[in-house]
Amino acid sequence: MILVCDEFYNDCFYLFVNLFMRYLQKITVVLTMFTLSTQLIAKEQDWVKRSNEIAYKILESGAKFAPEFSGQSGVEGYDEEIFDLKANLTARQLENAENNLKMLKSYLAKEKDPRVKQDIEIMMQSVVDGIESTKINDARVLPYGNVVGLIFAGFNGQLDKQVPFERQKAALVRLKKYTGAAEGYEPLVELAKQRLTERMGEKDLIKPYKGEVEQDIQRSPIFIKGLTDVFAATDLTGYEADLKVLQQQLSDYNEWVKTNILPNTRESAMLPRELYELQLKNYGVDASPEALMKIGQTAFMNIRFEMMAIAPLVAEKMGYETTDYREVMELLKADQIYGEEALMDEYTAVMRELDKIIERNQLISLPNEPARARMATAAETAQQPAAHLDVPRLVGNTGEFPEFIVPKIEQNEDGSWPKNDYAFKAMMWTLSAHEARPGHELQFTTMLRGGVSTARAMFAFNSANVEGWALYAEAISKQYMPLEGQLYSLQARLLRAARIWLDPMLNLGLITPAEAKRILMEDVGEDDLNAQTEIDRYTFRSPAQATAYYYGYEKLLQLRATTELKLKDRFNQKDFHDFILKQGLLPPDLLHHAVMEEFVSNQIK
Repeated sequence: MILVCDEFYNDCFYLFVNLFMRYLQKITVVLTMFTLSTQLIAKEQDWVKRSNEIAYKILESGAKFAPEFSGQSGVEGYDEEIFDLKANLTARQLENAENNLKMLKSYLAKEKDPRVKQDIEIMMQSVVDGIESTKINDARVLPYGNVVGLIFAGFNGQLDKQVPFERQKAALVRLKKYTGAAEGYEPLVELAKQRLTERMGEKDLIKPYKGEVEQDIQRSPIFIKGLTDVFAATDLTGYEADLKVLQQQLSDYNEWVKTNILPNTRESAMLPRELYELQLKNYGVDASPEALMKIGQTAFMNIRFEMMAIAPLVAEKMGYETTDYREVMELLKADQIYGEEALMDEYTAVMRELDKIIERNQLISLPNEPARARMATAAETAQQPAAHLDVPRLVGNTGEFPEFIVPKIEQNEDGSWPKNDYAFKAMMWTLSAHEARPGHELQFTTMLRGGVSTARAMFAFNSANVEGWALYAEAISKQYMPLEGQLYSLQARLLRAARIWLDPMLNLGLITPAEAKRILMEDVGEDDLNAQTEIDRYTFRSPAQATAYYYGYEKLLQLRATTELKLKDRFNQKDFHDFILKQGLLPPDLLHHAVMEEFVSNQIK
């Protein structure tokens, strides 16, 4: 299983050029997209089949650098392989990229079908962007990343309950390779040390941010312990001795990071403007930081006005004396649901009701099977502290399904339960609409049925489209939610509007982390934990990514407005939404072209 939602997208097969530069949260969405092909070749259109065969060659060529995640996504033959952290990693990956570009150019020169040609051009642009990103980061940034978290994520995906037992057995081979017990291998942590230190003497390279390294050191013991739980949940045997060796190596490595890397960090998380704008581009945000700030601040004020208007209605319904939106939200949040079983039962009930709303109001077509949700383990929550969607392999899928994951809520030492932003019903409506239906889960379930070429589903993907759709999904559902759900739907939109201006302001040094956190807590209504998670995200976990939500949402609103104006009374929102999802994960510009050239033209005929 791979995580999707609050995650990082960069160029898929070049992501690992600076493997240690990218923390786990930043790579999981890419890996989710690592291979999106249609389900049954017999049902594929000829052009899709041909396009996918080309795409698979590109994907397979990059799989050797991070086989743990390529195997999870459906690239065959890599279940027993491990990360390539050998010398000259960047040079070897750049060479791989250049070879792929040559191969794609040769295919383009011979191709006659315009649809396949477009797919090849999409892949070529992805390769070119990846080369640019790799070269800039290699020249400017000292590689760093959470090796312990990466290893945990690899095993957590490989040993997921939906992975067949025969494939899970490969984890026993990986254990021996990680520890260096397998012939021809040395401990992965030793290679990691070499890659982390070989360029530390270069004064012009940007060092890792101190707060990131400190957080990684703090969380690593949770991942190490989590490996025991991951293996224990399977039917595997004979792993105990090798796992114990690996866990000791990882513990020692964590101490090494504390001693050798932490003293060589930078105090400020700010990025040079050049690197920040590159990040925006990688996420599909084609606007300057200054333009994003204007969009976000204007939206922030408008959404707050809406919240001020609806809060008195919620207060009247609930019998509250206050009408201040902040105080009303706090009172709603106080109605906590305690215990995993009770909480997940409530989420399931809300998702069922959302399905009824979607069908009753003809918002979009639904699959026959229900959306699924579960609570994360402690280690999974350390890996990803936000709600998200786990997506199964999309190539060779044999019935595995996406799951909406709620972060684990732990009891206090005295047995009481903490107040948590994921544990009250008013919030569940918009969160479920975003992560489940009609949001992310419906996006990926639609792709699991097939019909979208790999190029259009993966190589054209960026955060602006995938997250823009999920925020749009909240918006089209909001009017049908109970009043308290509508208030929190606006709160969720307010958070996304805050992101699009706080993220660039922080990275350009126009606001302090403390002031940004105050705004998130006092004006947006986030609790201390979530507000700090947001600041971490903007400053070092995935700078610029959070801007993609509102940016992509606005692009979809613009596209819908243009479509409605052209079609007038012939516009049907269900048909429009079905068409959007059938395009896969195209970025806004390609999606706009598809809607105008295909959807609008067909409706007018």
